[in-house]
Amino acid sequence: MVISPLRARHWAIIKSTAVLPKALRVRARVAMLGRLQRQMLASCDVLFIRHPKTGGTWLRALLTHLYASRNGVSLQRVFKADELKRQDATLPQFLITHGRASWERVIAEAFEAADPVLDGKKVLFLARDPGDIAVSWHRQYRKRTKAFKRELLEAEFGLDFDPRTLARWEFIQQPDLGLPALIDYHNFWARQLAGRHNALIIRYEDLRGDTPRTLREVVDFLGEDFSDEQIAAAVEFGSVENMSRLEHSGYFQNSSLRLRDGSDPDTFKVRRAKVGGFRDDLTPEQAEWVASQVREHCDPRLGYSAA
Repeated sequence: MVISPLRARHWAIIKSTAVLPKALRVRARVAMLGRLQRQMLASCDVLFIRHPKTGGTWLRALLTHLYASRNGVSLQRVFKADELKRQDATLPQFLITHGRASWERVIAEAFEAADPVLDGKKVLFLARDPGDIAVSWHRQYRKRTKAFKRELLEAEFGLDFDPRTLARWEFIQQPDLGLPALIDYHNFWARQLAGRHNALIIRYEDLRGDTPRTLREVVDFLGEDFSDEQIAAAVEFGSVENMSRLEHSGYFQNSSLRLRDGSDPDTFKVRRAKVGGFRDDLTPEQAEWVASQVREHCDPRLGYSAA
């Protein structure tokens, strides 16, 4: 099993503050996790920014397979922080982050301040149609998001209710967690990364539509050399059918990829992976409202707006 000291420090903070009263616990966790995030930013080679439910775990699984085929790293542990570098010192160290919420906000602050800590780091941003994220994020928040993350998010936004009690449509319209926040999140990173020579924005839709080509674009950006055969094998490994099978068999060591409840499809990590799937879960009127919000308000550089 691959042990990451950085991940161990993360969980040590969570466990050591668990006994504190809520208000003090929230402040302590934001401060301590923020300092750790800043240290991880300073030591990383690649900053991978994504919102939950954009396909970030899938992309990391594809990259893990590539590094496993060439460098012999563990295939059962999809890297999250320094796992790759601890197995092979020649491999890059990643920081996987939301970049704006709670303790991870130190990343956004570094960009806004043009902090030198960002110098020399490659920045990869994974975008997805906010409408598709909103529906999947509702399921994730209710069934898979860890309690400490929910507590920190709800404290940050000053929410006096449990968002898990919201029906899907109410959640999608909620300004701090729903579609408005998702559009703002994408627009923020589109602005911050525009014109940066060391940044690459890829879209889930392109990764799903032509996985070999888009994966090749990612590894070229990272400066890695993989054969077409290695790319093809990674794509096969990362297929929806295989990832679902591996989740159900308990193959992965990551807690985020463990099966929570085999009788409840809403708890599955790997689901439909469908582009435009939000329309299947909403009424035609709701789906059109979601689509119009994305068209009218999403930064055109991301390719989701009317422009």
